[in-house]
Amino acid sequence: MLFKKKMLSVVLAGSVLLVGALAGCSSSSSDGGKVTLNVWGMGDEAKSLPAMVESFKKLNPDIDVKIQAIPWASAHDKMLTAVASKKGPDVVQMGTTWIPEFGAAGALMDLTPYLDQYPELKADNFFEGSLETAKFDNKIVGVPWYIDTRVLYYRTDLLAAVGFKEAPKTWEELSDAAQKLAKRGEGKYGISIDAKEQTLSFMFARQNGSKLLDDKNKPLFNQPEFVDAVKYLNSFYENGSSPKEDLGLDAVQAFKGDAIIPMFISGPWMVKQINDQAPELKDKWATAVLPKKLNNQSNLGGANWSVFQYTKQKEASLKFIAYMSKAETQVEWMKLANAMPAAKVAWDDAFLKENKNLNVFGEQMKNAQSMPLLKPWEELSQKYLTTFEKIYRGGDDVQKSLDDFNKNAEEILSK
Repeated sequence: MLFKKKMLSVVLAGSVLLVGALAGCSSSSSDGGKVTLNVWGMGDEAKSLPAMVESFKKLNPDIDVKIQAIPWASAHDKMLTAVASKKGPDVVQMGTTWIPEFGAAGALMDLTPYLDQYPELKADNFFEGSLETAKFDNKIVGVPWYIDTRVLYYRTDLLAAVGFKEAPKTWEELSDAAQKLAKRGEGKYGISIDAKEQTLSFMFARQNGSKLLDDKNKPLFNQPEFVDAVKYLNSFYENGSSPKEDLGLDAVQAFKGDAIIPMFISGPWMVKQINDQAPELKDKWATAVLPKKLNNQSNLGGANWSVFQYTKQKEASLKFIAYMSKAETQVEWMKLANAMPAAKVAWDDAFLKENKNLNVFGEQMKNAQSMPLLKPWEELSQKYLTTFEKIYRGGDDVQKSLDDFNKNAEEILSK
């Protein structure tokens, strides 16, 4: 969207190898028979982890857990240092896009041999899409912790006023609703199509049948399925139903009142923000699964737990990630951090079932997939943003632009 927003998850940043000693290194020391388990949690949400582990420590009095909250901005470089020195955490929270890089570096322990011993880690417990983010080279090197997918947010009252008693269910309906909403008056729009959201075009292309890459990881960005999806997104700018420029408003501001932007696509954190910041909108808004073309596939993000390959506390580490994978643990985490659980059975909890706006995310998770788990994907997606800007802002020919981008993508993927 074209306004400021908070994100639970981040996109993988560039890599810079740091050197030197690490704080919070893996420890094999014991204190009165206790072992010390060092856990790295990422971002602001990690500050809630100490409250989560108290129950774990009561069940495992021989394990002392030390949580280190690391800002996402510095976490990647700190992990690189840990890999280089072979000294780091015992358990680490991994952004889903990090798995290929650190899996290839041999930094993440293969959990496959321990699935029978710890049934909480078994594949059947998790949504298929989230489980795929935890695999590398046919090994399970992580366990899904929380998920982040995208759904449609919309003002039910304003859509009803233009003839939509329910959320748009198809691409055609979404475009029609957006154009009708934009005709409400000067300075009003129908939807935010966030030109800076690097996964958006790829997500819509998949809805149009694009595989993005062939079986040999050759890019398909100049093929009709991808090209037509980009043309569809660009049409919202062309017909004025989505703003091209940053309006200087956050999502809730633009959603309130008579709603400058009454529809947008976003993640689960926005449910709490709207409830907290715009209580007057109660019963005037809702979430819905994404409209479909051939399908309504959404993007999938989130975070996983991994065991550091060089840990000296393997058993304690496995106990910890198994505990964090329990449905009741994940529901408690959702209440603390507003992060959606990756364990499927957690979605049967009454708290989620009775919250319709949150429950939609579980429904969308049945059709959600991560971006291709390839190390150069971040570079490729950043390059795409430049290409897309030239299309929607500069009016460049879509097919020619994507022909050029496809050539650049081939070079990036062949590195």
